[in-house]
Amino acid sequence: MATANDRAVLQTIFNPSTPFGDIPGLDEEEEEEEDAQEEGDGFAPELLEQVRDLELQGVSAAESGDVSAALERFGEAIRLLPERASAYNNRAQALRLRGDVAGALRDLDTAIRLSRGCGRAACQSFVQRGLIHRLQARDEEARRDFERAARLGSGFARRQLVLLNPYSALCNQMLCEMLGRLRNPGGASGE
Repeated sequence: MATANDRAVLQTIFNPSTPFGDIPGLDEEEEEEEDAQEEGDGFAPELLEQVRDLELQGVSAAESGDVSAALERFGEAIRLLPERASAYNNRAQALRLRGDVAGALRDLDTAIRLSRGCGRAACQSFVQRGLIHRLQARDEEARRDFERAARLGSGFARRQLVLLNPYSALCNQMLCEMLGRLRNPGGASGE
């Protein structure tokens, strides 16, 4: 079973721009609730444990720079439990590391569909898809994904929404200019 530390490491590896520790759902109650939901979805506990172990092996492989091995482990997890969203989210991150953005987007879409837009896997998938959209200058799509991730508890997504807000950007620029003038009153007026 993945521990809070395992999830933090996974988040840091696959989401390098996410601040460490900004991982929704780390408290034990939510973890137990998700475990119960997964088992309630018809996943056999032994199979679920095997899939989680494969995902952790994938994370370890990615940590050591072996993206191919990580993709193999995540692929095995998906073959064993094709209806579990987490493995698709994890594989999407490995695909993105390999440069397969289209493949990553397909896996993120699948993870969101399988999770029904709820829970930790959905939140992480929305954040990742939002980041990809942002890198592709598709700000409106990025904004929608970050909004959904923020509603699921992602502080990182909330910060991204602020950065995407043109009024916020303008206010930040004006604030920086004002602080510059306060720090250097003579230089700002051109005297």
